[in-house]
Amino acid sequence: MCGISGIYAPEGRLPAADLEQTARRMAQSLGHRGPDRLGSWVSAHGGVAFGHTRLSIVDLTAAGEQPMTSANGRWTITYNGEIYNVGTLSDAIGMPRSAYRGHSDTEVLVESIAAHGVRVTLERAVGMFAFAAWDHERSELWLARDRFGEKPVYYAFHRAAFVFGSELKALREVPGFSPSIDRDSLMAYFRWTNIPAPRTIYEGVRKLPPGHLLRVCTPSSPTEPEPYWSPVDEAASAQCLTPPEGSLDEFEDLFGRVVADRMVADVPLGAFLSGGIDSSAVVAMMQRSSTTQTRTFTVSFPETAFDESHYAGEVARCLETDHTNLIASPQDALAVVPIIPTMYDEPFADSSQIPTHLVSRMAREHVTVALSGDGGDELFGGYDRYRQLDRLARVRERLPSGLRHLIGRGMLAMPVSVWDTLGASLLGRAFPPTVRHRTGHRAHKTGRVLTSDRAVDLYDALMSVDDDANRMVIGGHRASDRVADIQRVDSITGLTAGERAMLVDTLSYLPDDLLTKVDRASMAVSLEVRAPFLDPELFRFAWSLRSDQRIRGGQGKWLIRQFLSRCLPAALINRPKMGFGVPVGEWLRGPLRPWADDLLDQSLLIEQGYLNPESVRACWQGHLDRDADFTYRLWSILMFQAWLVEAGP
Repeated sequence: MCGISGIYAPEGRLPAADLEQTARRMAQSLGHRGPDRLGSWVSAHGGVAFGHTRLSIVDLTAAGEQPMTSANGRWTITYNGEIYNVGTLSDAIGMPRSAYRGHSDTEVLVESIAAHGVRVTLERAVGMFAFAAWDHERSELWLARDRFGEKPVYYAFHRAAFVFGSELKALREVPGFSPSIDRDSLMAYFRWTNIPAPRTIYEGVRKLPPGHLLRVCTPSSPTEPEPYWSPVDEAASAQCLTPPEGSLDEFEDLFGRVVADRMVADVPLGAFLSGGIDSSAVVAMMQRSSTTQTRTFTVSFPETAFDESHYAGEVARCLETDHTNLIASPQDALAVVPIIPTMYDEPFADSSQIPTHLVSRMAREHVTVALSGDGGDELFGGYDRYRQLDRLARVRERLPSGLRHLIGRGMLAMPVSVWDTLGASLLGRAFPPTVRHRTGHRAHKTGRVLTSDRAVDLYDALMSVDDDANRMVIGGHRASDRVADIQRVDSITGLTAGERAMLVDTLSYLPDDLLTKVDRASMAVSLEVRAPFLDPELFRFAWSLRSDQRIRGGQGKWLIRQFLSRCLPAALINRPKMGFGVPVGEWLRGPLRPWADDLLDQSLLIEQGYLNPESVRACWQGHLDRDADFTYRLWSILMFQAWLVEAGP
């Protein structure tokens, strides 16, 4: 895996030496993503420069170094990722094997672009990637990101120049780059615990959405990103095409090929193993595809509800892997907290970022590449919320539309503060604080569920973590914060509310939360993580299944469970799903309290001017007094505050 960066300015505006120096500085800030080599390139005519930091995975020789120019001299690329179908791409190019300088996927990618263009190459390529390609003939810059959003790329138009990088820290190396915080993005962050693409924490800075490309003809005339692949279109065209008979064998064959493709590397390779369904399936297939023992890695927190190491150990024993379990102490986890702001570059508040970084750091001591089970839930209906949304949809259907809207509007008309007061007085001491806390939040959430007519709105009403962000953020406005494709989910006929939520998750929660978490946590220690479930052919297969082949008997991932039944005992397959987290709520009342107290100091909040000090104080004090569990809201506040102090403007 690697880090990419670059700057495109009109010819003659900046000397070539200055452009290259800027691109190198940008790349140097990404050294953790590629510690093996720093490379740079500047156009002979000036105007554009690329930077690259390399983590050598395939073709460890100088023939794989970047930035790389095509054999015909027309295209130069800086690329971060892995292409898994290089053989197919190479065959389509028609170039003899002897004509290649080495055997890197980078060379195949740039030669495919030279032969067929960027869009055709993107439509054919299977992998995880973000890249920038310069067309010398037309003086055009192209940016692209993989279908599911495994690899990131940020960009901005700055002082008549176009700048881009794998992480925001690269953009901050550009002279004069000092953007303001986008308060609407901040509101979206508090609602979702991440900042949804294409937004970023900064005004005027964007992240390219998954499955999109961007063509920049001149830095002064920005264009809009264009999709080259859409999960909505794929799901709509693939519905119910696979008959139940033979679906398990078809899955096993396809999954085997997908996993094998992701095991190609010239460096040591292993896998994360939580003991859950998805990672167990990946490891089982790796063992089947390999002639040597698979290295597997787990992190555990003994004596907590978050410890799955027993299950992971049992899976490893049954599959006969070479297993390593990191027994992490609270001190190990707490030591990660101070480095999170610079690791993520913008506010990000999924607390499982801590164990993800710990297991990545431990795995990196043994391997350079690790496979993960990310994406299995979204493709095969694994989350409990999918069943919950189906139940909610059935309840709503039983209520006449007019009555449902009337009740919902009535609940929303009453302010949150009034609901909170009523909840405290009416429920009184008859219920514990954990039941009666945030009455207003729950009432408004119910009101939004009742007034939602579209599945997307129902999903948002259920999934938003904090709907009071307008009271938390000073100067923010409720703004559209979701990619456009999400609005098209409702147009697909024949889907349940849960299936629509699977698609919304693929478009939002998966790239904006899960894949962001894994990319930053792993690349901070120069570990490449590959997700076999995130394959376009496997995605299409999953959406060709009938609903009962995904969810059956109240359990998701039915087909994957059937596959695992050939490898593991039932007790390891049919157990409740657990999260991958840490007891942050208790730590905030204990060892993390001094850190939190400093960040939530009222005078600091007033000086910064972003958050309402009274709302923050009430939340913090209520959590400390155990009147309520405000873990999610507090972690979001603290991750923003820590970022603002350590890495903000």
